[in-house]
Amino acid sequence: MTQSLAPAPAHPAGAPVLPRSGRLLRAVAIVSCLPYLSLKIAWVAGSGIGVPAGSPLLENRTSLVVANLLTVLMDSAVIVLALLLTRPWGRRVPAWLLTLPMWAATGLLAPIMTGYPLQLLVTAFGGGRAGTDGGSGEPFLDSWVFAVVYGGFIVQGLALGTLFVRYARDRWGHLWQGRVWDLPAGTMGPAQRAAAVAAAVLALFPLALRLLWACGGTTGLSEGVIADRGSDFHVLEALYVVFILVAVAAGGMLAFRRGRALPVRVPLALAWVCSGAVACWGGWMAAASLVPSDDPADRPTQLMYLAYAGQMTVGLLVASVGAHYLAKRSATAARRPTA
Repeated sequence: MTQSLAPAPAHPAGAPVLPRSGRLLRAVAIVSCLPYLSLKIAWVAGSGIGVPAGSPLLENRTSLVVANLLTVLMDSAVIVLALLLTRPWGRRVPAWLLTLPMWAATGLLAPIMTGYPLQLLVTAFGGGRAGTDGGSGEPFLDSWVFAVVYGGFIVQGLALGTLFVRYARDRWGHLWQGRVWDLPAGTMGPAQRAAAVAAAVLALFPLALRLLWACGGTTGLSEGVIADRGSDFHVLEALYVVFILVAVAAGGMLAFRRGRALPVRVPLALAWVCSGAVACWGGWMAAASLVPSDDPADRPTQLMYLAYAGQMTVGLLVASVGAHYLAKRSATAARRPTA
């Protein structure tokens, strides 16, 4: 027992030595970005690799280049985060400068890491994958592209997530010790409880639409989306329902100290992952909806806009509850005299 509590060996500067497993995870996170970055750079340069003739991607060259450059920057951030989490200088980075992009990365990767395996499972049992291999719409990308890209995202998420858990445990682990019933009554104030309630109320609209779409309803969907739906679409809609429900529940648990026997890290982790997934994908889809389309059938409806914006707002409200909790506990720990 005493051996497990011994401090890790340190460099002369005082930073802990990164174990071999950490160096391996860093290398895996960086290498797993390369297939995606290579494809994106190739498309920006004019290559058609993995893009079949007739793909909607070929309709607007300018939009294709802008979107690909943006996603190149986003995936390059994974490399920066992997270095930040494993280099001595990463310990000196302000908390917000690390947690904000890490929260966004978690939110963007979580639905892919859970959704893509489920989509493959549903397809294996006879589900149709519209838009990829014989659906009702034009093929979007060759099937192998999805396997390469999403496979890389899953590896990125696992490696980067493990590195972040290690980093957060060593730097901030004292902030989520104990159980929910141990939280002082003043940890969450009226503003945080109001935010949790607002998130629950605002979630009703996107939640109802997502559930309807997951069950096969078409209310509020554009003609293009209706025509291209397949099993992949229904799996993702069902997942968004789960993420919204869990995000709202986790925010309520923190704000009102519910689930009192649970370790604090459980609702905090659920709020972190699910608020990121709800907010970031809601924001991403809302932004993508603003890109003009030549085909009226592909233009998002007003209900789709509202669902995406509402989902983003819910995620941000839940994230604010979790952020307040961490800030409050951090301030309390800073004021506590050391022995």
